[in-house]
Amino acid sequence: MTTTEPELLSVQGLHVAFPGRGGAPPARAVDGVDLDVRRGEIVALVGESGCGKTTLARSLLGLVRPTGGRIVFDGAPLELSARALKAYRKRAQLVLQDPSGSLNPRHTVYDIVAEGLRIHRHPGDERTAVAEALSRAGLRPPERFFLRYPHELSGGQRQRVVIAGALVLEPELLVADEPVASLDASVRGEILALLLRLRTELGLSALVVTHDLGLAWNIADRVAVMYLGRIVETGAVEQVLTAPRHPYTQALLSVLPEAPGSPVVLAGEPPDPSRIPTGCRFHVRCQVLAGGEAARAGVADDCRNGNLEILRADGDSQVACHWARARAVEATAGGEAGGGAAVRPG
Repeated sequence: MTTTEPELLSVQGLHVAFPGRGGAPPARAVDGVDLDVRRGEIVALVGESGCGKTTLARSLLGLVRPTGGRIVFDGAPLELSARALKAYRKRAQLVLQDPSGSLNPRHTVYDIVAEGLRIHRHPGDERTAVAEALSRAGLRPPERFFLRYPHELSGGQRQRVVIAGALVLEPELLVADEPVASLDASVRGEILALLLRLRTELGLSALVVTHDLGLAWNIADRVAVMYLGRIVETGAVEQVLTAPRHPYTQALLSVLPEAPGSPVVLAGEPPDPSRIPTGCRFHVRCQVLAGGEAARAGVADDCRNGNLEILRADGDSQVACHWARARAVEATAGGEAGGGAAVRPG
């Protein structure tokens, strides 16, 4: 994937906040995000549970209303009226994590896949469109699945039905929220291969939300690492995942079986999004700050108190970390290469 492809989806300074309970401050689930997805590109959005990934993904489909910033699709700002969202969702589809929860158990596979066609009053032959969508999703011959119910299918087949339901409207963008998290390992590779094939054959763009860095390695062109509502590191997938610069990215990668050295165990849980720390929002759990490396680099006070700007939505490798930036300056001055330990996620 080249960086010259035009953006299909552009997120600019996006904020999503939820009212606090009992007079508490609002929870800033998405707290300033710039993110682009280009035509024919797969971007992985990674991070641990509670970092805001799913809220961001749902806001991109208009399912959660942003409280600030804007979403631009195919060069036009996304309008949040019911009519505009209906037209938009014909071009951008959501694939959810749990196929069992997203499929109506009382509907046949045919009716599940045909639902989008009926909602959007799609012209043309419905039966042909459903059969083509099922076939593209890897359920062949498609007619064999028309009258089956979700409980009669395997987990992998159910996820393929979900994907077929998204494909039937011939969208340009898929937003896939943990698309293989509930599947057996033997099926995960099949679904990932399917997404890659759909990108090649149909020119689909995709934003894949995941906590699995191995999945990101295998499927994505670019990766954006999210922590406490913000992107903290982004760039080409191979660059970010083989030479991570942010301590949070390094910690996520360290627990993979093939990672060198000992796993980094982060202290505690991510802070409450209604009480985001000053300075770097990761500093209260940061192994670099706790181990004294930030102090030796002369940036410990910046880590605790110095705010970091929102990372730009372009193809460049970027990191929101005072320590990583200090190391980069030092490496440039000394002619040394920076970055974390090289890891090739499986």
